[in-house]
Amino acid sequence: MKKIMNDPAAYTLDMLKGIYAAHKHKVGYVGEDLHSYQALLKKPGKVGIITGGGTGHLPLFLGYVGEGMLDGCAVGDVFQSPSAEQIFELTKAVDQGSGVFYLYGNYSGDIMNFDMAAEFCELEGIQTKSLVGADDVHSAPKDKLEIRRGVAGIFFLYKCAGAAADQMASLEQVVQVAEEVGTRVRTVGFALSPCIIPEVGKAGFALGETEMAMGMGIHGEPGIWNGPLKSSAELAQEIVQAILDDMPIASGSKVAILVNGLGSTPLDELYILYGDVEAQLNKQGIDVHRAYIGEYATSMEMAGASVSVFHLNDDLAALLDYPANTPFFKQL
Repeated sequence: MKKIMNDPAAYTLDMLKGIYAAHKHKVGYVGEDLHSYQALLKKPGKVGIITGGGTGHLPLFLGYVGEGMLDGCAVGDVFQSPSAEQIFELTKAVDQGSGVFYLYGNYSGDIMNFDMAAEFCELEGIQTKSLVGADDVHSAPKDKLEIRRGVAGIFFLYKCAGAAADQMASLEQVVQVAEEVGTRVRTVGFALSPCIIPEVGKAGFALGETEMAMGMGIHGEPGIWNGPLKSSAELAQEIVQAILDDMPIASGSKVAILVNGLGSTPLDELYILYGDVEAQLNKQGIDVHRAYIGEYATSMEMAGASVSVFHLNDDLAALLDYPANTPFFKQL
């Protein structure tokens, strides 16, 4: 294990201290709890949006806290859920009188703690609503959408729900936007190498020198096959076909594409993959309205990538195009 760190047990805390030092004018924390991450800019009367999850996925989850997107993030340790108490205190801090929307990944520990926090909020008279992102095509079949993992595609839910909230939509309207986006986003990912959790000190799985894993999750959850490394064009064809089989998109439609690096894949290679993905979509008569290429939801130093497709309509395209500004993401 070669990592830039001090004590492995303090990995998350030291990371947060660095972020607060670098972006002290944009983000802060609640009380004395550095794990309760919030935007400093408040907008009275606006619906608050909170996410949360374990460290190790930057810029997911806390990277999308800022203007035009999210208001707070409850930060857990590496690949660990934040506590219900963290979420509750953060909710009180970001509530501007119009309710708070919990938007996070579909993982059991997160669900349990966000649900518990919502119960605490009910006792305090704070209205909350919840939705989980569940975009990972290969994590469950189409008849079990409710158990699919939430991965990089949740970025599109953050972006559109955040835009609606910033335009002063009601809590119900913000939730409705996120629900609609969730039905229109699909993701397929693959790993080329494992990752190492600092406190564990060794990889959780192994891949051969010329082997890859299709459909692997961002915590190392198994995918649908391990086998010889494929070319970018072959990967793009398999990924786009899997997404279109799961979510048919008619010729003439427009989409947004996210090609996401998992932590140690060079940007050069992500652009190679993007070019092949767009070519596959163009063959189907599908136009790309916006493209996002880079690291949006990582898995420590795992090599590999994921591709998310967001089937747009005019209203959702306008929300996607809305300006946003966070320490980790900016769109004019």
